[in-house]
Amino acid sequence: MHIILTHEQADFDALASLLAAHLLHDSSIPVLPRRINRNVKAFLTLYGMEIPFVDPRDLGIERIEVVTLVDTQSLVSIKGMGKHTNVQVVDHHPVRESLPDNWNVQSIETGATTTLFVEMLREKDGTLSTIQATLLLLGIYEDTGSLTYTRTTARDLRAAAYLLEHGADLQIAGNFINLPLSQVQEELFRLLTQSAEYHKIHGFTVIIAKGDASHLDEELSSIAHKMRDFLDPDALFMLLKTGGGVQLIARSMKDNIDVADILTHFGGGGHERAAACLIRDMSIDEVHEELIQLLWSRIKPSVTVSELMSVSPQLLLPDTTVESASESMRRYGYEGYPVVEDGNVIGLLTRRAVDRALAHKLNLPAEKLMEAGNFTVNPDDSIEYLQNLMTESGWGQIPVVDPETDEIIGIVTRTDLLKTLTKKTSHTGHKNLSSLLESSLPAECLELLKIIANEAFEQRTPLYIVGGFVRDLLMSRHSLDFDLVVEGDAIKLAKGLAEKFGGRVTSHGRFGTAKWLLKDQNSDRNVRFFEVICKELGLRFIDFVSARKEFYTYPTALPTVERGSIKLDLHRRDFTINTLALRLDGLHFGELHDYWGGYKDLQDGLVRVLHSLSFVDDPTRILRAVRFEQRFNFKIEDRTLELLREATALLERLSGDRIRHELDSIFIESNSFKIMMRLEGLNLLGAVESSLICDEWFLKRLRFLSSHQPEEFWGLDKQDNGIEIQKDLSYTVWMIRLMREEITGVMSRLRIPSYLENVILEANHLWRNQSKFINASPSIIFEHLSDVPAIAVYGFFLSLNNEKIREAVRNYAVNWQYITLSTDGNDLKELGIRPGPIYRKILKRMKAGKLDGKFENEEEEKEYLEKVLDTIEDEK
Repeated sequence: MHIILTHEQADFDALASLLAAHLLHDSSIPVLPRRINRNVKAFLTLYGMEIPFVDPRDLGIERIEVVTLVDTQSLVSIKGMGKHTNVQVVDHHPVRESLPDNWNVQSIETGATTTLFVEMLREKDGTLSTIQATLLLLGIYEDTGSLTYTRTTARDLRAAAYLLEHGADLQIAGNFINLPLSQVQEELFRLLTQSAEYHKIHGFTVIIAKGDASHLDEELSSIAHKMRDFLDPDALFMLLKTGGGVQLIARSMKDNIDVADILTHFGGGGHERAAACLIRDMSIDEVHEELIQLLWSRIKPSVTVSELMSVSPQLLLPDTTVESASESMRRYGYEGYPVVEDGNVIGLLTRRAVDRALAHKLNLPAEKLMEAGNFTVNPDDSIEYLQNLMTESGWGQIPVVDPETDEIIGIVTRTDLLKTLTKKTSHTGHKNLSSLLESSLPAECLELLKIIANEAFEQRTPLYIVGGFVRDLLMSRHSLDFDLVVEGDAIKLAKGLAEKFGGRVTSHGRFGTAKWLLKDQNSDRNVRFFEVICKELGLRFIDFVSARKEFYTYPTALPTVERGSIKLDLHRRDFTINTLALRLDGLHFGELHDYWGGYKDLQDGLVRVLHSLSFVDDPTRILRAVRFEQRFNFKIEDRTLELLREATALLERLSGDRIRHELDSIFIESNSFKIMMRLEGLNLLGAVESSLICDEWFLKRLRFLSSHQPEEFWGLDKQDNGIEIQKDLSYTVWMIRLMREEITGVMSRLRIPSYLENVILEANHLWRNQSKFINASPSIIFEHLSDVPAIAVYGFFLSLNNEKIREAVRNYAVNWQYITLSTDGNDLKELGIRPGPIYRKILKRMKAGKLDGKFENEEEEKEYLEKVLDTIEDEK
């Protein structure tokens, strides 16, 4: 027997999940819990006959083989269950650590468990009655506050829309989602609101209400719902005296107040937004006192200063000149710098003061221009405290001080605060992707990352994997392109790994970079592991980079690099979607750092630069923006597109090497034709090189190259899985129609490699002389193609419009180039012909004869040889 169970005191999400699980497995039996909420009971009173729920007393004594447990991870024992029973859990709460190993748990973070089941029902494409669809909708609405709670996901909305499309009745749902309290519940609600205590804890409003519910025989969660909606706190805790002890019911409206975690202290449970427990061994006053103390340690500030600050801040000495301060501000873009004397902050020098001094040609020291004061914050201070301090002091940059050492360890700016308050930085160290990381990487790669992370932890060095790897991980585009950034000494980390696990390290001290060469490892115990890494997964080395900051001395210049923090390192990157980082060392493994809004832009499908001078600093980002937009089917954000258009002229000033590098990356994309079409639509290609044409003719062939591999008979090298071939052919087809002098100019501008120059020029020569192929004999075609590189021949073939010529070139590739003669030099020598250039002339004519069908067998070949020799004799 297969039964479906849920938790006691069932709400609509539990009941709807029971129904949905049954609809997916119609042979299963949905078992009602013994206690259900009042509004759920009211719904069943009216509509229960249409829903096949079973009372547990009616199950009988049949052996229970399978239990599907929904919306909970607590299993109530029922007769017929035993060790043989297979338990399958479907829930939206975090997975509990104490679950039996043999349970199969599916837990996904959605607003309601019902959402997960609706997604499965949608795939099954079954029919729903109005009451079934309405109950499922109630399950989603109740647990998401009618889709208004912050834990609501887009999946919940899609599931609700699906149910409305399939018959759910909003009027029926409205009758039960906000069911009025009973008279006794209303009285308790009134008493609780009157006794409510308001506490301000780390910037959050927390309400604690005490009351006597020993006379109440009805469920209490409805009262909690109404108090939460009526008083609108960040968190609510109801302490109710009952016959069995103190009933503690908690509700949270903020991600940073996990009431399930708080109530574990009293032996309770639930999820982060709703939890409850019954406390039998304490009085209501004792619980109240202990709860208040507990809240201060368990509730954390929504965002702390440590999550916003930049480490290793730029500081000025009192005698720093205004010109020197101006240069620092220009380089790093900060609006102000703390002035420090003997380790103590004595003031703040702002850009406005510097600009005014320079305007009046006053080269004064910092102490003469600064705003005097000593305003600092600690890393654990809340953003509310930071905001108040900035308001009171007027400072836009506040130093961060270690409370134990009084050392200045960072700085937090007004811009950092504003980004947080406007929710542009959605995940700065809060979201953990360790499970996604572990499920996405091959086991050997995961082990390698953990080896590196453990070494970083032992060296007390923060380690991050950043950029495209994180972006692709979140998009389920799995990559082994590890970009590791060390907030410290990258060279030391690489050398530490080599000492323990073998291998060789090369480094660049000036830039703080190191390369750990894995294939040279020499530890016997790691041989097999590194063989898999190097041979099967293709990872031959790991690059380490010390976190750095950079600035550009003029547009299109290569950046000047200095050491910095991970935050500044990420700020130097091109687009927000490439600024995501996962911290790997120690307990931070899998922790997502998102300082520039990359996570949200990834979800919204936007390509956005980090600042308004991004394209000016590096115009190659113009081409890269279009490449990412088309690769991911994203959209270039409106302001970014505006900045891109304004910077287009700077492409002309880029070196050919840098432009060609970007074009190389475009031509190996699977949708390179879309990228080129978009570039042409934005009038960008003309700024690269005016001779190049991107029309329908070229795009058609580029599209073919993006989706087809050349057949083997063309004889092209398949190294690098055809990537180099696709790139070289794209350049060849792009330039084949140009005049020779135009090709020479383009190749000089883009600094095309010499091997590719030859290919393009040979293909262009064939294109210019294609009229010679019309009605030509096989031998003539062979003569034109035989000494041409195979890739040039194929590029010529792709470019042709004339089907007869295409067929002739194809015949050359398939057959004619492989035709051989029985006659060779030894045969000619036996005929008394003296070796020399005459041999080549004779054999060439013989091959032409065979190509043109002058003979078919060896006997006819000998006869034809005599004719060739006679002809040559006559020519003398």
